Amino acid sequence: MPPTTPYAGKFSSCVPYSNNTHPQSHSPYRSGTAPKPVKENIYNGSHSPAENPYDIPQSHSSYRSSSVSSMTAREHHYKSSCVMSENPYTSPQHRSPRQHSTSCPGRAYRHTSSSSGSDQSWRNNSVSAKGRLHGHGHSITASYGEMCYHDNSLVSASLEALIQHLVPTVDYYPDRSYVFTFLLSSRLFLHPYELMTRVCHLCVEQQRSGDTLLDKIRFREVAPKLVQLLTEWTETFPYDFRDERMMRCLKDMTQHVARGDEYSWQAMQQMTQRLIKRLSALGQYEEAIAALSAAAMERPASLKSKQASGQRTDVMSVCDDPFILAQQLTHIELDRLSFIGPEEFIQTFALKDPLENQKGFFRKRKTSNLEAYISWFNRLSYLVATEICMPVKKKHRARIIEFFIDVAQECFNIGNFNSLMAIITGMNMSPVARLKKTWSKVNTDKFEILEHQMDPSNNFSNYRTALRGATQRSETAHSSQEKIVIPFFSLLIKDIYFLNEGCASRLPNGHINFEKLWELAKQVSEFLVWRQVICPFDRDRRILQCLVTTAVFTEDELHLASYESEGPENNMEKDSRRSLRSSLLHRENRS
Repeated sequence: MPPTTPYAGKFSSCVPYSNNTHPQSHSPYRSGTAPKPVKENIYNGSHSPAENPYDIPQSHSSYRSSSVSSMTAREHHYKSSCVMSENPYTSPQHRSPRQHSTSCPGRAYRHTSSSSGSDQSWRNNSVSAKGRLHGHGHSITASYGEMCYHDNSLVSASLEALIQHLVPTVDYYPDRSYVFTFLLSSRLFLHPYELMTRVCHLCVEQQRSGDTLLDKIRFREVAPKLVQLLTEWTETFPYDFRDERMMRCLKDMTQHVARGDEYSWQAMQQMTQRLIKRLSALGQYEEAIAALSAAAMERPASLKSKQASGQRTDVMSVCDDPFILAQQLTHIELDRLSFIGPEEFIQTFALKDPLENQKGFFRKRKTSNLEAYISWFNRLSYLVATEICMPVKKKHRARIIEFFIDVAQECFNIGNFNSLMAIITGMNMSPVARLKKTWSKVNTDKFEILEHQMDPSNNFSNYRTALRGATQRSETAHSSQEKIVIPFFSLLIKDIYFLNEGCASRLPNGHINFEKLWELAKQVSEFLVWRQVICPFDRDRRILQCLVTTAVFTEDELHLASYESEGPENNMEKDSRRSLRSSLLHRENRS
């Protein structure tokens, strides 16, 4: 039986706004209306999916479809990576992340003919260690050298053992869920460049036997698996390769592979070309975002005065249909989500790189796309508040409030929780909330329901229930629209942050707490599934341009505009208005 969630009965449709009609919307929990069909043939001058309506390059479909571990947990058991064409939630086959071709789960027992240096020392110590089995009821804890398992699931290991476990050989390739998990969270302990250097060194050195001809044959056999590992790395974590050292290491390995295997060398060449294309698209995206931000910061004179607000293009004059505006907001959300690298969630609290402050293309801030997405949330909140506070007449303000309530409702129906929360946040900002005369003209039934859905009490329990409903709808989707799940992003980041802070990364014996790493990977991999969805709605360039470039009030300007709409009610507000006028006048004179 499906869970009790708002998705069991969607909101009723909203009709376009006009100056002549303003229908009263019904509460979705009273009407019991059927789900609304997708609108068709309502767009004029629609653009092709390849065309970006506001000059932000689209991420490449090959990357959006890249292999990503879709990790469904049952005590840290994960299924294999899935591509875009697969539904990662359909009949999940739970299995251990340790189901490899090797018969023994302990990587230390994998046989190789030779080794050298520190690798040889580590492996001898591991192989000589006795496997320890401890049974407690129906659960089994086992230790193999420096790796510990519980019920056949890796729970802890030394950093050296985890690195060695990532290295492919002729008869071994690490499970893809392990590859994703370790590549994601290893940056908590060492820089990706260090990891790549050590993995490539071990992969080459363990094939050395002292016989040049035999070494060449052995490396030719392992080269395809090394290329496979590097391909997974470059496709899932391409932003790691903005580091020039990573690119140099990749180039060195390409040259090394070229001496042994022609087919693998060609695969390396193709992989590098795809990587460069992806990084180029990222650079263009970041430049476009910077340009849009600069355009939005240009504050026209019309924004400084409510009396001159007629000179400003407001959102409702560009789009008066809540359904269409919610669709365009979803485009922006999915576009920007597609450029957030999974590692950015971990980089927030990862080790600092001494080179990160240096200039250069490959040394951009490692969380810049995540930060840009958060900035978009803030911008949308301020845009909503500005649109409400700008009109001089009370009835116009009330109409705009009702319009954005309906937009938020449509975002909820689509599964766009981030835009929904941004709109609610804008309406709850102090300059908007204090407009009591305006709110008295608004039917707030739907708004109260939406606020209830995003209520922060009990750790956002209502929202989490709705999110599960949206996720289940996505799992059994019969249309591309039903696949859309856009989470409240700030809460997702908060969850990952507290998961990292609440669990120790290292155990008392010095081992890495791999159970924590499994959980981090589970959270991030779910986001990657949501990020892969291609927005099915037609684009409207004019609406999108308005949403991302229209100038908005600052917090002080919002307060002053609010006082001009409805005068101060007490001495404190009078003092605040006087201070704001003086402060803003001083800023204008300085500029």
